[in-house]
Amino acid sequence: MRVAMIGTGYVGLVSGACFADFGHVVTCIDKDPSKIERLERGEIPIFEPGLDDLVAANVEEGRLFFTLESAEAIRNADAVFIAVGTPTRRGDGHADLSYVYAAAEEIAGLIDGFTVVVTKSTVPVGTGDEVEAIIRRVNPNADFSVVSNPEFLREGAAIGDFKRPDRVVIGVNDGETAPRAREVMSELYRPLNLNESPLLFVGRRTSELIKYAANAFLAMKITFINEMADLCEAVGADVQQVARGIGLDKRIGSKFLHAGPGYGGSCFPKDTIALVRTAQQYGAPVRLIETTVEVNDARKKAMAGRVETTLGDSVAGKTVALLGLTFKPNTDDMRDAPSLDIAPALIAAGARVQAFDPEGMHEAGKLLPGVSMKANAYDAVEGADAVVIITEWDQFRALDLDRVKLLMNQPVLVDLRNVYRPEDMLKRGFRYSGIGRG
Repeated sequence: MRVAMIGTGYVGLVSGACFADFGHVVTCIDKDPSKIERLERGEIPIFEPGLDDLVAANVEEGRLFFTLESAEAIRNADAVFIAVGTPTRRGDGHADLSYVYAAAEEIAGLIDGFTVVVTKSTVPVGTGDEVEAIIRRVNPNADFSVVSNPEFLREGAAIGDFKRPDRVVIGVNDGETAPRAREVMSELYRPLNLNESPLLFVGRRTSELIKYAANAFLAMKITFINEMADLCEAVGADVQQVARGIGLDKRIGSKFLHAGPGYGGSCFPKDTIALVRTAQQYGAPVRLIETTVEVNDARKKAMAGRVETTLGDSVAGKTVALLGLTFKPNTDDMRDAPSLDIAPALIAAGARVQAFDPEGMHEAGKLLPGVSMKANAYDAVEGADAVVIITEWDQFRALDLDRVKLLMNQPVLVDLRNVYRPEDMLKRGFRYSGIGRG
């Protein structure tokens, strides 16, 4: 099948490359000339393990293309995916749908023959209705169907998530075009039949809400275990054992029960806020999610205080080393990363801050101008009065702790991801603080 993918960001590029690897012919469209030029040279603008090889292989096989010109790709497409950004709108917290609606207008004037228009972007309930209305207004004679197909990709594991998904949610409204739309979407995802991945066909509004509900539930689960971590510290319990004890219950599960400095990234912060605003708009407030947003924001802002507490003194005039700046490992994504709250708070308190991240240094340098970026972890800890592990990259899990201790002014480690065991750190002579460990 022929696919046009509007948007070459994280979702569009991964989805386009994976569809091409399924055997479809995919054209990825973007309005940023520099991005298209880089992609045509084989340069991937984001860090995602395995994506560079996947893109290169499918470009070589003639199944994956990149262009600034949308007309031909959209006219020839069986399915046109909208995979543009839906950031939080300034002022009111709703999702900014301007890019989605602009894409719908562009598609409307170009589609030729029956075309499935698929919203892959994360959009609030009712967006598909508006996309359909825009296309009908611009092109009353168009033969099309608007489908919702939300993504459930984890940064750092996106290719595996696309090819071996827990489920594929497809929202199709009843109507004359529904059977043809179902047929097109089933054919697009047919290669997943070998893995027996379920295609869940639902109504379009239901599909749109499933995405927000899933992210909100996971964000709430993270916030729950973080609050349990605070309680563990107060009563002398161990949050990792608590998490294991409840996670073995199949009704709860162990995923997303890792205590830390709070969630960040491209999805959870904006999607929880957007869900809250949508629920308020419809007069059905989601109190649990409202509290989740408030607790998570407060937690990230409070993390710098743990450094002062562990030092037993003010950080003014002290040097603090941050290991990991991205919101999670195996990505270069800095959006709403805890480091964006922690580093400025330390600087405001008078600390000198130096840092290292394996993939996020370029973007972090623009967002954290007061932080001195170092070439590696050992350069970052040299001369530090305290080291803070913010992101649990694999290379931080087995540091040469004797070397770290020798390089530091004083051996203080604040472990916001519980990478190390407290008893081991104490034996090595470190003053150690983890999360939720009494």
